[in-house]
Amino acid sequence: MGCGTKEPKITQLCLAAIQRLMSHEVVSETAAGNIINMLWQLMENSLEELKLLQTVLVLLTTNTVVHDEALSKAIVLCFRLHFTKDNITNNTAAATVRQVVTVVFERMVAEDERHRDIIEQPVLVQGNSNRRSVSTLKPCAKDAYMLFQDLCQLVNADAPYWLVGMTEMTRTFGLELLESVLNDFPQVFLQHQEFSFLLKERVCPLVIKLFSPNIKFRQGSSTSSSPAPVEKPYFPICMRLLRVVSVLIKQFYSLLVTECEIFLSLLVKFLDADKPQWLRAVAVESIHRLCVQPQLLRSFCQSYDMKQHSTKVFRDIVNALGSFIQSLFLVPPTGNPATTNQAGNNNSAGPVSAPANSGMLGIGGGVTLLPAFEYRGTWIPILTVTVQGSAKATYLEMLDKVEPPTIPEGYAMSVAFHCLLDLVRGITTMIEGELGEVETECLTTTTEAVSSPTQSSSEQQEFQSTSDQMDKEIVSRAVWEEMVNACWCGLLAALSLLLDASTDEAATENILKAELTMAALCGRLGLVTSRDAFITAMCKGSLPPHYALTVLNTTTAATLSNKSYSIQGQNVMMISPSSESHQQVVAVGQPLAVQPQGTVMLTSKNIQCMRTLLNLAHCHGAVLGTSWQLVLATLQHLVWILGLKPSSGGALKPGRAVEGPSTVLTTAVMTDLPVISNILSRLFESSQYLDDVSLHHLINALCSLSLEAMDMAYGNNKEPSLFAVAKLLETGLVNMHRIEILWRPLTGHLLEKVCQHPNSRMREWGAEALTSLIKAGLTFNHDPPLSQNQRLQLLLLNPLKEMSSINHPDIRLKQLECVLQILQSQGDSLGPGWPLVLGVMGAIRNDQGESLIRTAFQCLQLVVTDFLPTMPCTCLQIVVDVAGSFGLHNQELNISLTSIGLLWNISDYFFQRGETIEKELNKEEAAQQKQAEEKGVVLNRPFHPAPPFDCLWLCLYAKLGELCVDPRPAVRKSAGQTLFSTIGAHGTLLQHSTWHTVIWKVLFHLLDRVRESSTTADKEKIESGGGNILIHHSRDTAEKQWAETWVLTLAGVARIFNTRRYLLQPLGDFSRAWDVLLDHIQSAALSKNNEVSLAALKSFQEILQIVSPVRDSDKPETPPAVNVPVPVLIGSISGPGLNRPFVRTDSIGERLGRYSSSEPPIVTDELEDLNLWWAAWNTWYRIGSESTKPPVTFDKLTFIPSQPFLTALIQIFPALYQHIKTGFNMDDLQKLGVILHSAVSVPISSDASPFILPSYTEAVLTSLQEAVLTALDVLQKAICIGPENMQIMYPAIFDQLLAFVEFSCKPPQYGQLETKHIANAKYNQIQLFAPAEWVALNYVPFAERSLEVVVDLYQKTACHKAVVNEKVLQNIIKTLRVPLSLKYSCPSESTWKLAVSSLLKVLSIGLPVARQHASSGKFDSMWPELANTFEDFLFTKSIPPDNLSIQEFQRNESIDVEVVQLISTEILPYANFIPKEFVGQIMTMLNKGSIHSQSSSFTEAEIDIRLREEFSKMCFETLLQFSFSNKVTTPQEGYISRMALSVLLKRSQDVLHRYIEDERLSGKCPLPRQQVTEIIFVLKAVSTLIDSLKKTQPENVDGNTWAQVIALYPTLVECITCSSSEVCSALKEALVPFKDFMQPPASKVQNGES
Repeated sequence: MGCGTKEPKITQLCLAAIQRLMSHEVVSETAAGNIINMLWQLMENSLEELKLLQTVLVLLTTNTVVHDEALSKAIVLCFRLHFTKDNITNNTAAATVRQVVTVVFERMVAEDERHRDIIEQPVLVQGNSNRRSVSTLKPCAKDAYMLFQDLCQLVNADAPYWLVGMTEMTRTFGLELLESVLNDFPQVFLQHQEFSFLLKERVCPLVIKLFSPNIKFRQGSSTSSSPAPVEKPYFPICMRLLRVVSVLIKQFYSLLVTECEIFLSLLVKFLDADKPQWLRAVAVESIHRLCVQPQLLRSFCQSYDMKQHSTKVFRDIVNALGSFIQSLFLVPPTGNPATTNQAGNNNSAGPVSAPANSGMLGIGGGVTLLPAFEYRGTWIPILTVTVQGSAKATYLEMLDKVEPPTIPEGYAMSVAFHCLLDLVRGITTMIEGELGEVETECLTTTTEAVSSPTQSSSEQQEFQSTSDQMDKEIVSRAVWEEMVNACWCGLLAALSLLLDASTDEAATENILKAELTMAALCGRLGLVTSRDAFITAMCKGSLPPHYALTVLNTTTAATLSNKSYSIQGQNVMMISPSSESHQQVVAVGQPLAVQPQGTVMLTSKNIQCMRTLLNLAHCHGAVLGTSWQLVLATLQHLVWILGLKPSSGGALKPGRAVEGPSTVLTTAVMTDLPVISNILSRLFESSQYLDDVSLHHLINALCSLSLEAMDMAYGNNKEPSLFAVAKLLETGLVNMHRIEILWRPLTGHLLEKVCQHPNSRMREWGAEALTSLIKAGLTFNHDPPLSQNQRLQLLLLNPLKEMSSINHPDIRLKQLECVLQILQSQGDSLGPGWPLVLGVMGAIRNDQGESLIRTAFQCLQLVVTDFLPTMPCTCLQIVVDVAGSFGLHNQELNISLTSIGLLWNISDYFFQRGETIEKELNKEEAAQQKQAEEKGVVLNRPFHPAPPFDCLWLCLYAKLGELCVDPRPAVRKSAGQTLFSTIGAHGTLLQHSTWHTVIWKVLFHLLDRVRESSTTADKEKIESGGGNILIHHSRDTAEKQWAETWVLTLAGVARIFNTRRYLLQPLGDFSRAWDVLLDHIQSAALSKNNEVSLAALKSFQEILQIVSPVRDSDKPETPPAVNVPVPVLIGSISGPGLNRPFVRTDSIGERLGRYSSSEPPIVTDELEDLNLWWAAWNTWYRIGSESTKPPVTFDKLTFIPSQPFLTALIQIFPALYQHIKTGFNMDDLQKLGVILHSAVSVPISSDASPFILPSYTEAVLTSLQEAVLTALDVLQKAICIGPENMQIMYPAIFDQLLAFVEFSCKPPQYGQLETKHIANAKYNQIQLFAPAEWVALNYVPFAERSLEVVVDLYQKTACHKAVVNEKVLQNIIKTLRVPLSLKYSCPSESTWKLAVSSLLKVLSIGLPVARQHASSGKFDSMWPELANTFEDFLFTKSIPPDNLSIQEFQRNESIDVEVVQLISTEILPYANFIPKEFVGQIMTMLNKGSIHSQSSSFTEAEIDIRLREEFSKMCFETLLQFSFSNKVTTPQEGYISRMALSVLLKRSQDVLHRYIEDERLSGKCPLPRQQVTEIIFVLKAVSTLIDSLKKTQPENVDGNTWAQVIALYPTLVECITCSSSEVCSALKEALVPFKDFMQPPASKVQNGES
């Protein structure tokens, strides 16, 4: 009633009160009806409209009392309010209507809940026309039914049945309500057939009818094409219709299968390019809603695509999306997209403009600001439209818009893009989930079935269930396959296009993920074509544009080659990638192609694709099957472009590209590379989890890739692609546990194909892979271990051996490095693999380069140092051979040298382990012998009859022997030293009989070869020793280098002969061996090389045991096998005249008995020994006579033996003489003399002289001269103690020595050779390169020493008969006469002095002997010789040198005086025994001496000395003594001396007179110097004469003489006036003696003239 007043205030209060009552639920049904009527009135009066609505809402929500008509009235009331003019009221009413509708349906749901327990009989709904026949429904349900039916009526613009009183209604609002009911209460329609009926009969036709304008409408088509104008699509309705459709499909698909087919087809049609943009946008949003429901999609597929005559709805949806996306890129200005050509030639579609605001920085920058798709100038931004997996629409929610909104650019594309992604994600997750379940079920059921074989019934059940599952699986699988088959083409077309157009990393990532999951799914379902198609797409995405086509078309006959699929008449174009993509370029690299092309660029998208591809291969490798080929080919190209290079183990690491403009990588990609390479490696690591079949797929793919890469690498040395090889390696390594199944294909491919490839990088990797596999195989922990599985071990090692047949050095290097590593890690456990491994080292040939040989050699070194004890003894000989072969390699000297060292180590090893090796070898030998006998063949091995252990040694010696004649000097030297050391150190291990082989087959054979090589060696100068090593001049020709070898070899053999003589002498043919050795020594000694010849002599000395041998006691002990006592040298036991140490022979017999008990013991025969020594003497003589014989002609190349050689030669003689002296006779002495003389005469080259010669002033002998004198000394001593018959040799020795004495003044000639005397060949004046001058030695000291020896010897032997008879004294004098007559002209002053003293000594001994034999006449010829000698000496023609000092002169004078004294004491007193002529000559000589001979060259100070005053005095005295002695035998003698005196006095008188005259005339001027000197000399002579006369007995002086003397006095007095002081002092001395004449003369004297 209060409301009836229509007073606003009252109405408000009343409504509030009514609401309070209602909320407390105190309103009855009738009251409710009244309230509604009252509200209706208010509504009609337009009062308190908002309150009204509130009240209605409260009324209906608080309880269920209002229903049927009342309810309908309330609802109509709300509707009516909705259409008032007031906006607020409208909106509130709309909200209230929505809520009321919801309330109605909620009641029905609640009612159903209450009655759920009562099972109703379903009542069939009659398809009758009376829509209100709803008797079966309960009250709430009936209300709902009526409401829903009327909503349909209203939307269809028909009158409502139930909602009486509706005045107006909008379609949009109606559709919204329908949608909300359908969406919120789907169970109502699904549980109640009445409602289902409504759906089918009312809603669906309504929707289809309302859709008609949209279907018929073509955007931009001319209106004239149809008679009536077409109704334009209306956005609000269309949008709401699509929402309804979405709900219908989502919630009631199972009820409305056919209708849905229509709806879906419509949706697909709305995507056409000729529909308005907004329509397409909402259609896409609707489709998106479907795409997020995979189960729904599955139902579509089952209901339509799998039925025979049905539309392929699912396929169409996917394809439509694809076409839609394409159409967005190919926006034509007008018309239908069908008119545009395929995207490849875009021109017919008219110009395509990119929007101006595209925000691009162009290709240069390559960065776009917004995420977008960009394709051929069409740029479509990507908008964030929805969260992944949920279809949140934008335009379907625009319920308030009336006009179609402007769709932002890219919106439709973004939604379509998300549709695709969600579609893929949904399908794959669903199918994979189901697949997983099926697989696990299968596993459990099968295991259960196997594990419970108890009751048959349960088995039945089990099998039953299994077969059910099988059926279920078959059905499911069919659906899955159909779904995939239906959608893959469209998906791929769309995704490929999007992938190509995408400029956003996240978008690209999503696209790739979709492609990846599809490919994996196809793989799991075994759909090969589709799998390969998706993989191809990813592969293409990974590669630069246009690159892809060539590779992928060649690698697979891809199903995509036609690039376009007709799917039920609908053309889905496969768009080839556009090249002008605006992606950021992250890498520039070389394409992998036969012909070098330009660079290709990789964008970040390519890298993304690559990572996806890697992901695919990594996670889904097991399902790839044959597509491995595709994947790997692509990865190979990418890896190539990115410049990833394989590193050890086959992993790829970023490396520098080797050639071309090279790879350019941005930092962005640089950080990615390690990740990529890591994934790549993990990809192949995971191959260990593949089953055998998949593994073989992978390996085959890699092999064929590898073959392709190899074909590409032929004929050019471009860097090849090593991807395949590296990955084969990686795969092999991770599958080591089952290596046998893949070893042969793997290694076969690597060995036969890769390692033989002409491209070096390719080969190198092939080898790297092969060797890594072998090493890994050997170190892997196999089960059973390799040591128990020899077959596997040999299988693994075999490829290593096969590599030896490849000639490429780099391969061999890898092979050897591998061997080295195997040795280092597995050396101990090789066992039967040893021959194979050693074979690899030995297979290296000389021409295979230094580094190869070096590596092989390292292996060998390792074997020798560490592994000899672990290998079977039978391999030792291989080791020796291999080591020897390295010695002969001439590539690298150090290796050859070290290999010789190894041979030495090996020999040491043999020595230390001798017993065990011998036992093992003998055992082996026996086994082989047995086999050989069984087969009936002869056992053939080198050095056969010797026992096997000795053969091992002989092989070693033979190897060293070969090395001793190697072309390289250092090798020869080293080998020689080693050979001799080995024989020296370990020779005692050999059986005695084996020594014969050693001597003849090893040592002499070696000597012959060395001699031959040395004599034929080249004399050309070698400039340098390779590189910049300078060669010493003593080694700068091949000949000189061979000389060294010859020296070494000869010395070695000689030493063995010396130290092992006790072993060799009993061998039987020792003397023949001795002769051969001497022959070698002789030919070496006579070789024209100083070094060789000298060394030969040293060896000669050694075998003569002049050099004491190394004592055997410090050798290692001899093993008991050959027990040879060491010969003991007993202190020199002198046999009869046999002064040499000899070996105690008592044990020889017993020693030899051990060697051969059958033969009688041989005792070394003295006689045989003598023969050996005489053989040695003959050799010595031949060497001496040949080497010292002067050559016939001389040029600068003439060979002249060196001093050390000659010295050594002569030094041999004394020792040799000790052994042969018993038979040494005159002939031998003659031979010796010739050699000694020639040897001393040999000159030396002037450039050597400073080293050999003492300086000229030192009186030192050269060692050669010493040796010569020593030799003669030895002889002379031997003669001295020897028997009588030897003494006839004395004169010969004197002759020899005197010949040497002559050298002092007359150096010997050496053939025609001109020699300079040593003084003028000063070393520094020799020009280099001038022919060598030859310098005669300084023979003076030698001659002088010889002279001393002569004197000594003569003193001992003067009385010997032979000495007397052979006129030795005369010869001595004759020899001495030469230096004496030369006197000052002698080369050395000491010579004539020594000659004088020697003469005096000899005469003092010899003259008595001569007098004794005077009668025999043996000395007659000596006297004149002696006289001449005195004459020549005392009155020499040589002038004393200017620089002779006063003291010297006095000393020399005293020597003259000594000679005169000798005459006065030893000769003149015995004048009776001396021939008269001789005495006469002596007197004349004295006479001559007493007259002062004057010289004109003295200074005034010296003048008194130089006149030989003393000498004159002595002569005077002697003369007077003998002239005036009573003993004068003949008057003639006296007369001679008187005559001499008067001549002297007369001459003095004249001189004095002339002087006085001149003095008077000259006045003050001094007289010339000579005249003064002369006068002084005369005055001195006068005083001397007076002195002499006084000393003589008076009766001996002739009176006449006195008179002449006194007559001089007046003249002397006249001289007193002279001015010269010197003359005055001389005058004083002359006048003083006259005092003796001052006495009264006796009368008798005047007439005593008679």
